[in-house]
Amino acid sequence: MLRIAVPNKGSLSGPAAEMLHEAGYRQRKDPKELVLVDPNNEVEFFFLRPRDIAVYVGSGRLDVGITGRDLLLDSHSNAEEVLALGFAGSTFRFARPEGVDVQDVKGLEGLRIATSYTGLVEQHLADHGVKATVTKLDGAVETAVQLGVADVIADVVETGTSLRNAGLEVFGDPILISDAVVIRPKGAGEDAGVDQFLRRLQGVLVARRYVLMDYDIRAEKVGAAVALTPGLESPTVSPLHTEGWVAVRAMVLRKEAQRIMDDLWSIGARAILVTNIHACRL
Repeated sequence: MLRIAVPNKGSLSGPAAEMLHEAGYRQRKDPKELVLVDPNNEVEFFFLRPRDIAVYVGSGRLDVGITGRDLLLDSHSNAEEVLALGFAGSTFRFARPEGVDVQDVKGLEGLRIATSYTGLVEQHLADHGVKATVTKLDGAVETAVQLGVADVIADVVETGTSLRNAGLEVFGDPILISDAVVIRPKGAGEDAGVDQFLRRLQGVLVARRYVLMDYDIRAEKVGAAVALTPGLESPTVSPLHTEGWVAVRAMVLRKEAQRIMDDLWSIGARAILVTNIHACRL
């Protein structure tokens, strides 16, 4: 039975549960439930603190897990990213008090940095040859400068409102662009269960990104229409009962669907329909 780690709370938890549900897996109804067995899919879910998931997966105790890229890299565990899931996106950056003259990572030499992600920050400093004192704080770190614990901080930045309220401003390049990822132990061999799990999640990702587009068009204009809707491999083209007309079906990017419909209409396509894709295997 495949053993999967799932975030039990925080910004990762809800979207992860939703994606797993779309992929056909049972999910818990009681938030206090720590282990859930899905016998029909031969899967056992373990609901863990997001920060601990990389440690458990890296130890080999669990086969696969969902966590944040930032938490994976911060853990220095023996786990690796195998699939980006496209939710819970965030940017990890340095922030300084207004008026402090630090422009980039090189300017951090000899300073004190407060963060909840010491492993990630220390690795970033080492990659740039910078020596600084890194202090670990749990929870909000915005007050660290005001209370004299640090000169600058490193933290997850979404809107930047919390930083501005604390009199801080970001500087330099982002340390990391993070989102939710699937991880597994480094060097893990082939596993049919893991492969099936990844295919299901990939199917959800494709279904979210693409829609199915159907339309009718005159046969002599198929070339121009297909140029607009090439599909993933090739569109399906079928003759209609009305002579000289064909029906075309193709997958198109959801975000481009309205523009493509306009372009198809302008070259003579009619009966243009867009349908959501609920599941797929490609």
